[in-house]
Amino acid sequence: MYINFFVSSIVGILVIVLGTFGILQWLHIPAGSFLDWAIGGASFWWLLVIVTVPWNVHFQAKEVLAEGAQSKEKGIPVDEKQLKYVKVLAKRSLWVAIALHIISTIGLYTLAATGISAVGYISSGAALLLTVLRPAIRAYEYLYTRLRMIRQEWQYPREDIVELRDRFSILEEKVKSLEDRLDPENSYSIPATQQRFSEETRRDLARIAANLEELRATNQTEHERLAREARNAIAQLSTDGQFLDHVREIIRFFKTA
Repeated sequence: MYINFFVSSIVGILVIVLGTFGILQWLHIPAGSFLDWAIGGASFWWLLVIVTVPWNVHFQAKEVLAEGAQSKEKGIPVDEKQLKYVKVLAKRSLWVAIALHIISTIGLYTLAATGISAVGYISSGAALLLTVLRPAIRAYEYLYTRLRMIRQEWQYPREDIVELRDRFSILEEKVKSLEDRLDPENSYSIPATQQRFSEETRRDLARIAANLEELRATNQTEHERLAREARNAIAQLSTDGQFLDHVREIIRFFKTA
């Protein structure tokens, strides 16, 4: 983020300085030397960087520390190593910001005092003024952020947010479990289980149908066999009856003789 800011600010200031100086020279309007414009553009870029980056880092670290303290009050675990790192960063960024302001003021004033460029007086005054103005503006932004955090804490307590997050995590796990159980690609899913059950049922029905057909054929064969045996038995009885008739006639013949 800051790299893009540096590059874009450098390009923008170069375009503005060169364009403005070129237009004034083309219109023959007295605009001072190009060295003054170059020093003015460089001073503006330098002041833009030193009043933006260190103070932003410092107050962002302060915001993180405030959130960490609030989390510790609510019993939410906080990494002590990270908390210590943020504390060190907040202190160092503050000293770096103040030191850069002082060094910039002295350096720019030296440029003007040695006669290199009168722009140094204005730039050193701006650096000295921004030493107070920029922290005041950023402190106001910090207070505004803190008040907004307090209001959000009252509207949406962290306990509720943590509980809601836990519930959401549980629901997410349940949804994932349902997705796994409903995914036909998984062998243990409900569709895959139903597919296997359907295939087994079809195989069982096919086997039962084959057994039923076999029983039907066997039953038909047994019926035909029993019918043949019955016919044979009836025929045998008829033959035995005729034989008995002949025996009775022979006995009657001997009785009458």
